[in-house]
Amino acid sequence: QVQLVESGGGLVQAGGSLRLSCAASGLIVSINTMGWYRQAPGKQRELVASITSGGTTNYADSVKGRFSVSRDNAKNTVYLQMNSLKPEDTAVYTCNARIKPYYAVSENLYWGQGTQVTVSS
Repeated sequence: QVQLVESGGGLVQAGGSLRLSCAASGLIVSINTMGWYRQAPGKQRELVASITSGGTTNYADSVKGRFSVSRDNAKNTVYLQMNSLKPEDTAVYTCNARIKPYYAVSENLYWGQGTQVTVSS
């Protein structure tokens, strides 16, 4: 089965940086748009950043200029470089991707398990 696994979360001080990775595995034909979401305690999950198969990116206003999303198609991996982190960035970060598996006719949306990012003040 297709799976997404995130890594790179952790504890960092305000102003610091973290780089999250999300690798897709399985019998994959293609991966189209990939994205990063986050959910803080007591808040709804929100889109942080996304990147299309063609490299077009989109960011939440709250992270523009600080976060950067990229992908390595050869590795089926999407990254989220997070700079100038703020305490309000603290959340569980989850990646997702639209993937067409070998066994499926159409694309499906897959989610990773999430990785905790904690930014101390």
